Amino acid sequence: IPDSGHKYYLQFTTEDYKTGENAGSCLATVLYPKTKSPPVVTIKCMPTKDQKQIQEEDNRLYKKIKHQTKPIIGKNIPDSYGNIDPALEPAWALAAAGSSYIMWEKSTETLGYFMAQVKSVKQWVRKDDFVEFDYTILLHEIPTQEIVSCHMRLTWLPAHPLKVKYFCAPANQGVEEGSGMESGSAAGILHERGANF
Repeated sequence: IPDSGHKYYLQFTTEDYKTGENAGSCLATVLYPKTKSPPVVTIKCMPTKDQKQIQEEDNRLYKKIKHQTKPIIGKNIPDSYGNIDPALEPAWALAAAGSSYIMWEKSTETLGYFMAQVKSVKQWVRKDDFVEFDYTILLHEIPTQEIVSCHMRLTWLPAHPLKVKYFCAPANQGVEEGSGMESGSAAGILHERGANF
């Protein structure tokens, strides 16, 4: 699109991060503006699971977190052998969802990201029903192969948007800041500029 940037039309399938099963198919348009800003994404997905199943899975994950006898604290997830302690799987699942917002916002036409590891996670005890975690995550930048360290604070309650605040400090750049919200499960992405930590 002249003076705007490049627009892409995509058709793809998604998979469950844990089981690898087909989670649905999507149609999307992605516009990468010429200015340094996040891509503009319009997406429509047809999940293989109905909304009730998705909500039940969210509730199971939430109950697993809330029924912990003490706050979740962990390091190096997965470990150097690719293993994830079952007690840390809920924290890993939320990190995967929260980091997807950061990866989406940081991506450009020439750079992409995936979460390589949760370096550390700490759950905060709250008086309300929400769960809250502080993470240090490592993102693998493609094609540069650089590792980008990001601090992420995530707050979640089933049937509510996943709230994500973060800052990333790539080795070759200054600190980049951002914040936003990402909806949980397969409900799509909401974006909101807000205060940084």
